[in-house]
Amino acid sequence: MSPEMNNGQGRNMAIWIGVGIGAAVGIGIALSRRKRTPWDSARDISKRVASHSGDLADATRDIVDRVRNIYEEGCKLVDEAGELWSHGRKLVTR
Repeated sequence: MSPEMNNGQGRNMAIWIGVGIGAAVGIGIALSRRKRTPWDSARDISKRVASHSGDLADATRDIVDRVRNIYEEGCKLVDEAGELWSHGRKLVTR
């Protein structure tokens, strides 16, 4: 084979490599910019929740305990306020 022929094949190969790289970059950009549907987002959220279900259970338990404490303290506060109210009424009627 002559050197001119090898040089021409090298150019053709370089062109095809460039076309292939350009197509790959274009497809990559197109895929990265595609819009996600609400179903895709919902699937991702459900996967994240499932993977952290243990953490979610612990956090829920902590929240329920805090709400229970707030409720109990609120009940105590209402009872004490009722006692103070009745004591204050007794003082006013004297």
